[in-house]
Parts: sequence; C-alpha cells; structure tokens
Amino acid sequence: MSSNLLLYFKLELNQHSATASRNLSNWTGACYIAPLFGAFVADGYIGKYWTIAISSVFYAIGMTLLTLSAAVPRLIPTYFKTDIWDATDARTAVCFTALYLVALASGGIKACVSAYGADQFDDNDMAEKKLKSSFFNWFYQMMNIGSLLAHSLIVWVQDNVGWDWGFGIPTLAMSTGVVSFFSADASRLYEVDGVDSNIKGSRKLNHTSNFSFFDKATVETPSDRATGSVNPWRLCTVTQVEELKTVLRLLPIWITGIVFSCVRGQMDNLFVLQGSFMDTRVGNSSFNIPPASLGTFGTLSVIFWVPVYDQIIVPLARKLTGHPNGMTQLQRIGVGHFISIFSMLSAGILEVVRLDIVKRHNYYEIKPVPISIFWQIPQLFIIGCAEVFTLVGQMEFFYEQVPDSMRSLGSALRLLTIALGNYMSSLLVSIVIKVTTADGGPGWIPDNLNYGKLQNFFWLLGVLSVVNLGIFVVVARWHTSKRLVGEIM
Repeated sequence: MSSNLLLYFKLELNQHSATASRNLSNWTGACYIAPLFGAFVADGYIGKYWTIAISSVFYAIGMTLLTLSAAVPRLIPTYFKTDIWDATDARTAVCFTALYLVALASGGIKACVSAYGADQFDDNDMAEKKLKSSFFNWFYQMMNIGSLLAHSLIVWVQDNVGWDWGFGIPTLAMSTGVVSFFSADASRLYEVDGVDSNIKGSRKLNHTSNFSFFDKATVETPSDRATGSVNPWRLCTVTQVEELKTVLRLLPIWITGIVFSCVRGQMDNLFVLQGSFMDTRVGNSSFNIPPASLGTFGTLSVIFWVPVYDQIIVPLARKLTGHPNGMTQLQRIGVGHFISIFSMLSAGILEVVRLDIVKRHNYYEIKPVPISIFWQIPQLFIIGCAEVFTLVGQMEFFYEQVPDSMRSLGSALRLLTIALGNYMSSLLVSIVIKVTTADGGPGWIPDNLNYGKLQNFFWLLGVLSVVNLGIFVVVARWHTSKRLVGEIM
C-alpha cells in the first residue's frame, strides 16, 4: 500500500510534493498507532479472532473504495472528461476515506494476527513451545515476501499498467485472505482458557520481589471480608499485581526499540535520498533503478536471513548454550541492536567516499555522481539482518512477556515503536538542520547533498545506537521474566 502512495498523491491527486509527503507520513503514523485501539478492543471486549475477522472485512471494503477512486477516470466516458476529473475534491475525499478506513482496520489485524497465530501452540507441550519460536520467524518471512511483491510487481503494475490495477490486485488478495480466514475450522484451534485465574484468558503468575510496594494491594485485612465478599477495588490477587509488574518491566525494553526503529527507518528515508545522488543505471544499460526500489535488497536480506537463522544459527547456538531456542529473546534483540550499528557505519563510509569523488572532480553541481547506487547494498543487507534478530525477537518477546489477556496490546506496543522511531527521525532531522545551518552554511542535509555532510547524520545515529545498546544491556540484565505457576522451564 505505502510503497508508491507518494507518487499517487502527486500524479493522480495533483498534490504538491510537501503536501503529498505530509499526507503519507500522517497516514503511515495512523497505521502504526491504530493497533493500540485494535488491542484495546481485542483484549477488553471481543477477542483476537473476531477483531481480526471484522477488521479484515473493513480492510477489504477500504481497499475496494481506493480501487474505485483510482478507476474513476477510466469509468468516465471520454466525451465527459475534462481537467477537473484528474483530481476532483470528491475523488480525493473518497481516496482518503478509503485510506483511513484501511489504517483503522489494519490496527485490528496488526495488533492481533501474530499473537493469534502463536496462541495455537500449547505452552505446556515442550515440542510445541519450540515450534512457536520458529513460527515467529516464518511469520515475519511471509510479511517480507509480501513486501517484496509490493515493491516490485505491484509498483511496476501501478507505473506501467494503471493505478486501478495496481490497487485492484492487492484488493483481490485481501478479499481472498478474508474468505480464507473465515474458512478455518475454529473448533479445532487451541486457545488458552481462563480456568486457572480470575482474569479471563490469563493463567496464574508466581510472586516476584521487584516493585514490592505494589504487593500491598494483595495484603488481606479483616475489613476486606467485613461485608462477606471481597471488594476487587480494595483487594487484588497476586496474579493481578504481577500482571501490572510485568507491563512495567517491559517499558525499558520497549523504549530501546524506538532508536532501532529510527535507524531502520532510514532504509525508506535518507538511504533513498543518498541513492538519488548516485548512478542508478544497471550496468552499462540505459535501464535505471528507482532509488526507492533499492530497498528491496533490505527485504531480500530478511528473506535470506530468516531460514539461515532458523535452520543454521539456532541449532548451532543451541549446542553452545543449551537453550531450546538457541538464545533467549533478549539476547536475540541485543544482537540485532549491535548489528544495526554497522549499517550506519556502512552508510556513513559510503557517503564519505561519494563526497570524496565530488570534491576531487568538482562534481558539486552534478547529479547523479558517477558512483553506482548498488554500493548501498551492504548497508541494506546489514539492516535486514538486524531486523531478523531484533524485530522478530521483539515480536516473540512481547507476546511471551505480556499478561495472557493483553497479548494484542503487546503486539500493538511493538508496532508503536516503529511509529515513534519515524517521528524521532523527523525530529532529529529538524534539529540537525536548524543547528547546522545556524551559521548560514548548507548544513548536513541540504537540498544538494553534494554540499552537505550526510555522513555526520549517519555517525550521529551510530553513536545513538551504541548508547542505546548499552542501555539495553543494563535493562535486559535487570529484567525479570514473568513466571507462570506450573510452567515448563
């Protein structure tokens, strides 16, 4: 959906570049904030199954409206067409109504679908518990295969066939997904029951010693039973208090994910800007690869690393550590944080080399500079590898560590770091531009990068990543995992 919307806004809705960019950013932010609402509905009211089902239907409706808005010019007879049909207010209104319906519906799907899939594995069965970890790897793999198709096939259709077909194909795919989802035999799916706890859908938790001041809520006094029944607002069970502690213990880990998302976000941001000042020709041919399309190498990196991690790294690590999953979830996330640092180093080094060519040959007014855009592949390959460790690790970690009744919220919190990471990137760019242009100079990120110092921004993100890794190590050592009563360890 998002891979080519900027051009749709500009070319089909006649929006200025700044307006189109702002509309795309706002819509993308909405897509990653909406899961909080989806999680609230799923965990508090109707459950994950019906949240996914209802959201999927509305998602398909939104996609259908978007396709119709793109097809309007073709549906209008030629003799009725005037310039006004290129981008009428009505067409724009339908387009954004459809997009925000999709954003809202995606919140229900994003918040629930990975957790719902993982719910099908029995935590009391050691074999299934191992398979659940593998499930998250392959779930993320499928997401990236879909992304690869979107950035290649769908973008090509949109640019060369038409936007109606470019939106129509994903609409057909979504509709097929809805039919497939409702075709499942729900009676055979495993779901954790609430027998062992007075919180629906949760199991009992053992008491932990940290945040001990909350334990006062579980201390029973004579007045608590004076009326013959327990007032739940005055006396809580150990499990209820432990669920609150569990969420609080997650927050420091969650915060460190924002910096990682900021770094990862450069793949669709400043990496594209950097690539636009490089030679985009494929070999000696006249074919040029769009700078934004080079991001497919990041996706291909993920597709490469998922089976490598699942089939090679995990078995090797299992032999070394004895851990059934090779390494703990926090160790996996930490490795990804470490790897992401080298992506920024690679991007910074490439920019130094590019600017050296500019300086030596006086190419300041030349665009593109004669250095192949394919030199960006290492930084994209590295960030793809980091994703497999950190993002998939986060997916599994937040699923496992949130209370049973709040697993959709766990998924929503993970997705929220992506939105906040993008906002952090925008904030850093604004601060850097203001500070580095204060003396009247071009600054680090001018319109013409040949006069800038983009590598300094990459160094800045690298330093922030190092600091973030240090903080992560500290909070990970402090973190206490939730402990289920009678859990298989």
